[in-house]
Amino acid sequence: MVQFSTARLDASFAALADATRRGVLEQLGRGEASITELAETFGMTLTGMKKHVGVLEQAGLVTTEKVGRVRTCRLGLSGLEEEAAWIEARRQIWSARFDALDEVVEALKRKEKLDGSQSK
Repeated sequence: MVQFSTARLDASFAALADATRRGVLEQLGRGEASITELAETFGMTLTGMKKHVGVLEQAGLVTTEKVGRVRTCRLGLSGLEEEAAWIEARRQIWSARFDALDEVVEALKRKEKLDGSQSK
């Protein structure tokens, strides 16, 4: 069974829970951007954007580099492989449960059909 880093998943999912941060990731997927550019794109203050970028950076989803007075942001190296694997594992569990439920429903339908034909 695959082991997942709870702290890493918590940080990633907390970061992804915010629409602005998801938007920042989408924006950075198209190319690097400064915090100023991101703040303008999302219509927010520099301080607000720095906080969002900080959360993304702590989760490993974004890296920043300061050159002079400009802090440039780009997607982090970690990607979302571990998060995607965690989601896939949950999807497989739910899929197996629904398959088992389908089997129970089909068995009940067959039994109902048999009971109905025997009572005639």
